[in-house]
Amino acid sequence: MNALIKSAKIIDPRSKHHNKSVDILIEGGTISKIKKDIPAKKSVKTINLKNCHISPGWFDMYANIGDPGYEHKEDLISGLKAAAVGGFTGILITPETQPPLHSKSEIEYVINHSKNNIVDVFPSGAITKNLEGKEIAEMMDMHQQGAVAFSEGDTAIKDAGIMLNALQYVKAFDGLVMSHSEDSFVSRNGVMNEGKVSTRLGLKGNPELAEELIVMRDIRLAEYSDTSVHFSHISTEKALNLIRKARKEGSKITASVSAHHLFLDESYLEGYDTNYKISPPLRTKDDIKALKKGLKDGAIDVICSNHKPQNEELKKVEFPYAAAGIIGFETAFAVLNSALNKTLSIEEIIEKIAINPRKILKLKEVSIIEGQTANLTLFDPSLSWTFSEKDISSKSKNTPFIGTKFIGKALGIINNNKISIY
Repeated sequence: MNALIKSAKIIDPRSKHHNKSVDILIEGGTISKIKKDIPAKKSVKTINLKNCHISPGWFDMYANIGDPGYEHKEDLISGLKAAAVGGFTGILITPETQPPLHSKSEIEYVINHSKNNIVDVFPSGAITKNLEGKEIAEMMDMHQQGAVAFSEGDTAIKDAGIMLNALQYVKAFDGLVMSHSEDSFVSRNGVMNEGKVSTRLGLKGNPELAEELIVMRDIRLAEYSDTSVHFSHISTEKALNLIRKARKEGSKITASVSAHHLFLDESYLEGYDTNYKISPPLRTKDDIKALKKGLKDGAIDVICSNHKPQNEELKKVEFPYAAAGIIGFETAFAVLNSALNKTLSIEEIIEKIAINPRKILKLKEVSIIEGQTANLTLFDPSLSWTFSEKDISSKSKNTPFIGTKFIGKALGIINNNKISIY
């Protein structure tokens, strides 16, 4: 694949061309030249997009695909198409499949069925067999087969001893355990954030305490085992404060937040629209302010899509019985950019969605430098547009954002010697 990108503003703090508007020549999938006014050739595809910005390819650190077993919600083909449309060149998928990604055979399946795609797929293996929280899964075998992290998806491990065993086990190969922070004995099937709004709506609340207890526990377990833990999709101010304090004291922990938790608060549930039912639940406006501050001061490292497709039958039911989840690939950047464009610079946003995820997962660094393999996302951070159903590539349509006006949009991606412009 040969391409010439004209007049693109590079956003990559590690490149000497950072913040410069230049031409980028890609030959055979490698960045061969970066400078102003590179002459176009007929044999080279020329890309000339209005207000084109270009960064290292975005990486989604938390996404659910459903393949194998739940292909009716999302299969690898549709999921990777949706990820590409959203500007992602790499994704980490959760193990919540059927069967779960809990042995090397399932890891091998995902890797083999996603080969030669423009989007790189990295599986996270289950921490316990069948995601039951009872017995440690074959973590070493999965690691050797290609699992780059370990998770129970949207379930917290109830048994602290099992979690401690997992943290100690991955030390043998410098692995990463990801924690979903919700004590189910405290949340007790709460369907939204506990507070005045849940009381007014007559819906069972999920208290902030449920998140804080697991964060507190897993910080201490990580300290005791002298290993790292990553907190996925933190949603409350108090949990964030625990993480910030532990990091200042030297704990080896990192954290992420879902894009939609920066944009939506609990008041959106006033109409009982099940598309707003997610895990963790939408919190308060004060929590959103705290999360934005955590991104700014570095207490939160990563922003992810938390893409979770659900088929229509699981959403078109009464609110308490609806499945949790929002599709997020196609809207993640638009949502986070619209929420953060007055809080974070575009450089800081790119750090959260392209640089830090790969750093935490110990993946190969991606940068816009001559001689480097082209792994790039093209985007317009100031484009005003309205999301519609035709913008959805996912098999599922469970999103509350149809008709929402956003600022910022992915324009295309380049990776694995392939190019897609939308």
